[in-house]
This record gives sequence, structure tokens and C-alpha cells, in this order.
Amino acid sequence: MLNIVFLDAATLAEGIKIPAPEFPHLWTNYPSTAPDQIRARCAGADIVVTNKVRIDAEIIAALPDLRLIAGAATGYDHIDLAAAREKGVAVTNIRDYSIHTVPEHVFALTLSLSRRVFAYAQAVRDGRWQSCGQFAFHDFPIFDLHGKRLGLIGSGGLGSRVAALGRAFGMDVVFAGRKGAAARDGFLPFDEVLATSDVLSLHCPLNPETVNLLSDREFALMAKKPLIINTARGGIVDEEALERALEQGLVSGAGIDVTRPEPPPADSAIMRLAQRDNVLVTPHVGWASFEAQQILAAQLKDVLEAFVAGQRLNRLN
Repeated sequence: MLNIVFLDAATLAEGIKIPAPEFPHLWTNYPSTAPDQIRARCAGADIVVTNKVRIDAEIIAALPDLRLIAGAATGYDHIDLAAAREKGVAVTNIRDYSIHTVPEHVFALTLSLSRRVFAYAQAVRDGRWQSCGQFAFHDFPIFDLHGKRLGLIGSGGLGSRVAALGRAFGMDVVFAGRKGAAARDGFLPFDEVLATSDVLSLHCPLNPETVNLLSDREFALMAKKPLIINTARGGIVDEEALERALEQGLVSGAGIDVTRPEPPPADSAIMRLAQRDNVLVTPHVGWASFEAQQILAAQLKDVLEAFVAGQRLNRLN
């Protein structure tokens, strides 16, 4: 009988049920778990499931029964892989469940900003249409995506799917090489992509190499004043530097679905950005379509069963 604990089950929407694994088990769901509750709740667990609750080296060392940390998402920056490896604890994640929903969210944000949908809708609510004296008013500049350059940082499944949608809109799609690395086939130099893109979308993991990947230096290179779209991870974009870039007119707008931390403090740069009419901030829901969550739940069951059967499905270490 394996003891399974899901530390933040309420990160899945109501109505999303994880199918029961077909091996003897005891499953305990906690809607959410604070840092000071993790150790007690995981005591005696063979398998810990976490979407965003941080499992660090100290926690791993304190759990002698732990065999598997199952991430209930693709990102795993909240799990100490090195510590898990050292203790012989397996780590898994969920893959490709958001291959459609995140790219659609990228373009929901991009189109809303390029067409200034929310600014115009608010102006209509405020009575501007009646006062303009014409059949239309042009208070906010609009631009088409067709013919514009879409720069992508990250060329995995999500980045490639965003690229396909961009090409369907008639965009010139380019992938950025690694920051500071030599150019290679299929990629343009990182700085060139920053300088030539009209829309810049992030699809890379958060790791020591990508923390504050876009900061003051990078925004200063953006000659075409692009839209910045981040549905990847908070921390990849320096939010205070983004605020400065918007104030200085170095970028045209931003669509942000991820922050660091989540939720952001009320007095943070990201919450100030959320008040601007050329910024859209959504609460990390790019992944959260009903269909995607169903795929995630089904895959989590498969991952657990594979682990118990001695298979390496979605293993990270």
C-alpha cells in the first residue's frame, strides 16, 4: 500500500478528477500547503504530488520514506533535482498537456494588445463612442500581426506551436539562440532577435541561466518597441526593468501570465503594471483550459503507474 499525498490539489479546477492509480494506495489531497506544513503532511509518504509547493533539499532529507516527487505540471523549478538525485528520490513531470492552450493564450494576449481590445472596450463603457462625433474613434493605435516579426525565446513544444500559429497569421517567425552563444542553424543571435522583433514571446524554463533574462540591457536593444509576452515563468523577465522600459517607451506593451512570486504582492511592480492600458496581467491561467487539465490528470495517473511498474515515464533524474 503506497501512501500518496497531493500538497496543492486546489491548483486544479473544481471538477477535474485524477483517475485512481491501479495499484494499492492511500491518497490524501490537501487543497493548499504552507511551507511550515510540508514536512508534517509528507511524513510517511511514498509519493508526493506537487504543482507549485516547493520541495527543497531540507524537506527531501527529512522524508526517509519518500520514493517519488511527481510534479503536476511541466515546470519543475520548485523541486530540488540535485537533492532528490542524491537521496535516490525519483522526480517526474507532466508533458505536452498544454500544447494547445498556452499558445492560444499567447495569441489571446497578443491580439488583445495589438488590437487594443480592452482599451477600446473600456472607452465605449465610458461613453467615448457617443461623444466622438463619428462612426469610429481612433484613440489607441492598432497594428496587424501579418508581416510582423515574432521572436521566440524557447523552441520546445510550446515555442514550436506558437511559431505555427504565428505563421498562420502571416508573421515572420524567428527563434533566438542562447544568450551570449554563437549562432547556429535555425536560430538567430539572441540580441538580433531582441532588436528586430515586433512581438517577443518567452517559452524557456526558469533556471539560473534564465533568471532576469530580459532586463534593462535587453530592453534597451529593442529597436522596434515590441510587445512582450510571458507565459513561461515569472523571474525570466525583470518586472521592475519592464516597468522602466514601458515608462521610457522602449516596449509597446506587455502580456504577462506569470510572476514571481505568485500571487504578486499588492505593492509590486507587476501590480503597478497591471493598471496600465497597454499591459494585460492574467493569474497564471494560460495552461488552465478544461481540456488541458483533463489531459494533465490522466497523464499524472499514467506517470504514477509507470513509476510503480519500474518504468521511466517523464523522469527528470
